[in-house]
Amino acid sequence: MTEQQNWREETREIITSLLEDGSNPDAEYTIEHHFSGQDFNRLEKAAVDCFKAEFEVTDAEELTLERGQTILCFDAIKEGPLAEEAIMAQIEQLLPIARKYGIEYDGWGTYFEE
Repeated sequence: MTEQQNWREETREIITSLLEDGSNPDAEYTIEHHFSGQDFNRLEKAAVDCFKAEFEVTDAEELTLERGQTILCFDAIKEGPLAEEAIMAQIEQLLPIARKYGIEYDGWGTYFEE
């Protein structure tokens, strides 16, 4: 399975789960795309590219993993529908940015909407 297919499958599962739990299919959602890495300069450059791609970008934060490793992370955020094609289009914009700077794209998430 390709990387795109994996993200499409995961996206479909997240959307299905939210809708099955009763989230409003017509609401505007805050889609948060997660990035991580260990090099602040690379993360900062990626954040600038995400901003240029018209995403809202959060400040980098330190996160300590279960094994004690510390990483840096930030989110690239865009408002939109809870629609597979719209979210996949965002992922397709963001994956090349992660690759360009050698950081991780860790997927996306959102919140339940009434």
